[in-house]
Amino acid sequence: MPVVTLYFNRIAKLLGRKVSREKIISTLPFLGLDIEEETSDHINVEYSPNRPDFSTDYGIATSLQGLLGTKLGMPQLKIKKGTHAIKADASVAKVRPYIIAIEALDGKMDDETIRQIITMQEDLHNGIGRKRKKVSIGIHDLNKIKFPLVYKTVERTYKFIPLNSQDEMAISEILDKTETGLAYKHLLEESKKVPVIVDSAGNTISFPPIINSKLTEVTSASRNLLVEVTATDKNAAEDALAVVSYTMQNAGFKLSSVRILGPRNSTPSLASRKILLDPVLVNNTLGLDVSTSVMVKSLRKSRLNATAKGKQILCLIPRYRTDIFGSIDLVEEVALGYGIQNLEPTIPQAKSAGQKNRVTVSLEAARSTMIGLGYSEVMNFGLAGKHTLYDLTKRDSSDIISVSDSKSQEHQILRDTLLPGLVDVLSRNIHESYPQKIFEIGTAFYRDNLVGEEIHLACASAHNDVNYTEIKSILQSFLKSGFDIVSAAKISSNPLFTQGRTADIVVNGKNVGIVGEIAREVLDNFKLRIPVSGFELNLTDLMF
Repeated sequence: MPVVTLYFNRIAKLLGRKVSREKIISTLPFLGLDIEEETSDHINVEYSPNRPDFSTDYGIATSLQGLLGTKLGMPQLKIKKGTHAIKADASVAKVRPYIIAIEALDGKMDDETIRQIITMQEDLHNGIGRKRKKVSIGIHDLNKIKFPLVYKTVERTYKFIPLNSQDEMAISEILDKTETGLAYKHLLEESKKVPVIVDSAGNTISFPPIINSKLTEVTSASRNLLVEVTATDKNAAEDALAVVSYTMQNAGFKLSSVRILGPRNSTPSLASRKILLDPVLVNNTLGLDVSTSVMVKSLRKSRLNATAKGKQILCLIPRYRTDIFGSIDLVEEVALGYGIQNLEPTIPQAKSAGQKNRVTVSLEAARSTMIGLGYSEVMNFGLAGKHTLYDLTKRDSSDIISVSDSKSQEHQILRDTLLPGLVDVLSRNIHESYPQKIFEIGTAFYRDNLVGEEIHLACASAHNDVNYTEIKSILQSFLKSGFDIVSAAKISSNPLFTQGRTADIVVNGKNVGIVGEIAREVLDNFKLRIPVSGFELNLTDLMF
């Protein structure tokens, strides 16, 4: 979790009124901040990455002002229409297609302000930016730049003087010889040409998402700044720029827009959002019975604008609040503004005692049985990669169930079986001693007009002497102990298993799973040198 250092003298100035050290410390936890360290002049607090506005003391002070009653409602972002522009060349479309920017003018910075801004920049890179893959931010001394700027691509032989260097370097050298280049070069591996930002005098401003130019380095003497954001996702870029813009404004800068010209680019929109909130939802969720006016006041203490509109509450959400998606998030904001310490526990009206669902009871029994048989439980994701589920196991992928707009190749397929995931776990634990015996109880998916779900049990055993006979005996012990069922085996064929060493599991004439020795070719694909046997059962068919 990221950490921010808060100096008491700075926080007092930012709050705009005298607040005791004890009051500040006691209020911070109600913002969801954990105090890690406390000294005589500062404290270190840990914040959740879903609140990127807390990456500086400016953002934390803004929220403190609301809870302490110093300032209420949404902070207004004031941006004047600027005269400068950045042109995005068509060549960047396949590399890093989006660029947006803003100017921060007439400000003053000391060493601590610079440190706070740099910390914010890196936290945004790691959070919203997904380690610079989606978003990267460059902050420059505006007085060293001659507009208009051009965002374009160049060959890797292109040279300029990068930040923290005195010598001109080719881009290929920057990627292979500098610490930042080595850390992020993988983001440009598939691109022959790389993106740069140059000014009208031909000076290089930035090489995103890797490093800025030495020419525009920011120091405590810098009074005017350019903040440019390049990205593969325009919405994420605007989220990051919104956080930076509010922070710069709170730091005393005046903001000015920068026009963006290009086929896929446009001047960024940092406008607030509107969400309607039902007061009934608030009272029911929090166990309260308060009026709409109390909720409105609570939301304003959480630094949101709120007004009663008929039977609803109209909320205005600043763009930097990227953590608010819908009504239930606003319920949390009401709780924070109302005061979590003011919520009183109540006794439920229901007189009957709760009990476990029978499915839960059955699954716990199945889990206990497998543990009793000497197996350790693992848990994999319901979303898996095609490579693991089908390519490495040689299984037919014609009936694959994939999700749209997946952000990861490892989490794009709804798994229809659990065993490949267990074999993958074994392949990642070859450094551990054998035997290794693991099982998983989880959801598998199937296609039948619509997508359906089943509960499966899969187990895998890996050691030199494991074979079909051993794993079948484990299967029969499980069925006998957990369900008082004796299964039959029917010879079958499956690319995951060795031909002639696998069988369907048949209970009461119904095929409920498969058992056998994992094929040598599959083990080789997973880089496993030890024999593996396993089975998979459809528990839904057995329990219902």
